[in-house]
Amino acid sequence: MVHHQIKVVQALASAITAGGRGANGTPFPNQPEKALKLYEFEGSPFCRRVREVMTLLNLDYEVYPCPKGGTKYRKQVKELGGKMRFPFLVDENTGEKLYESQDIIHYLFKHYGKNGKTPKKYAHYPKYPVVAFAGTLINGARGVWIDKKIVNRAAPEQLIELWGFEASPYTRIVRGVLTELEIPFVFHNVAKERWQDQGPSVLRLKPGKYIPLTGGKREKVVPVMGRVKNDIQVPYLVDPNTGAQLFESESIVNYLQKQYG
Repeated sequence: MVHHQIKVVQALASAITAGGRGANGTPFPNQPEKALKLYEFEGSPFCRRVREVMTLLNLDYEVYPCPKGGTKYRKQVKELGGKMRFPFLVDENTGEKLYESQDIIHYLFKHYGKNGKTPKKYAHYPKYPVVAFAGTLINGARGVWIDKKIVNRAAPEQLIELWGFEASPYTRIVRGVLTELEIPFVFHNVAKERWQDQGPSVLRLKPGKYIPLTGGKREKVVPVMGRVKNDIQVPYLVDPNTGAQLFESESIVNYLQKQYG
């Protein structure tokens, strides 16, 4: 088993290949009334594009992992949309069901962006996601295939909740394990909202006590996370099935493997 810190380095390098996408987002998201549902898998470069935009828009959404060899949600995608292709977005607020990462991205900006227009930076992705694919390889192709030891195991009764953001290397490790175990979860984006948020919680660019932006999304989730007063540290996982509340990616991974692996 690869040492956890090596996984962190790989995940960080994978994030760097994306050029900073998936770290920053609006502090005032247009969160839909009903949760968006995204059928995807962590190691897919096309799915990564969509997750980056979800972070930019700071949207929370439900994730239904569809790793290669998966037996739970892949067949649901075929039933819902007619094709087994990923990512696949379901928006119960509008009744829309979408394949193709670029189509999903245009849709997200149209309905949940500030002006309904897709920024130029996100409007024309290359046909072949060479950079994102390189990031997947650098990350050891984690989150691509199902853990064969858990095939046909029932999913938890209630959705696990995970706080993080796309570019966080520690969060990426946890999402990879959730994908391989086919565990559905609610992903709560806590994107960095301004320059004062940059850096890990113990070493931010702005020295002194961390104060989240007034009225922003981060300010609202501080009481939920609450490990360090007025600070944000990701990943943070809550499992309503057991009552577990965990920080630290290594602790979360160990918990998931023990409880569901």
